[in-house]
Amino acid sequence: MKDMLKKSVLLSVVLFALCGLIYPLAMTGISQVLFNNKANGSMVSLNGKEVGSGLIGQSFTDERFFRSRVSNSNYNIYTKADLKPDSKGNIAYTGVTSGSSNLGPSNPVLMDRVKKDMDDFLKSHPGLKAGDVPTDLLTSSASGLDPNISPESAKIQVAAVAKATNISTTDLNNIITKNTEGRTLGIFGEPRVNVLKANLEIANILKSKGKI
Repeated sequence: MKDMLKKSVLLSVVLFALCGLIYPLAMTGISQVLFNNKANGSMVSLNGKEVGSGLIGQSFTDERFFRSRVSNSNYNIYTKADLKPDSKGNIAYTGVTSGSSNLGPSNPVLMDRVKKDMDDFLKSHPGLKAGDVPTDLLTSSASGLDPNISPESAKIQVAAVAKATNISTTDLNNIITKNTEGRTLGIFGEPRVNVLKANLEIANILKSKGKI
């Protein structure tokens, strides 16, 4: 009995050391050396300041930048004022959230939201019709955090962004091409444009012209 107990305790200690300490530390060390950026959240910087992650969508409302997909991430829209309770003691900040709303296509809440977003998009992009707007611009991904849009969704915004920034359509199309990723392993998924990275290139151009 004592022998069995001794072996059990020893095995538990060994497995704890291997699986709970050595393996995690080894994987952390390897990832920091070989995949440092990915291991630390694929953070994207502008002028030395981290402005977001290339893996998480953000909301862009400035007409000078490409719009992204509908995102359920709220990490980039809260201020210190939201941490203060209102007259009723309620606090607007509810913490960082993610995930899809799980609303079905016939849900009136989803239909109202899509119609509102469609009207807003068409208002700021004159010349386009409802049928011209790709579905991904009006819907969120399953996670609600997709940082990408389809190349078609980026291209239909070129005219409006060019007008707002005075950046040529040729340059904007080059930015789209540069930030377009192909299908994973050539077969999985669809080509996609990383909105944050494309918008940072626009920001750099505007800054060089003293417009930002």
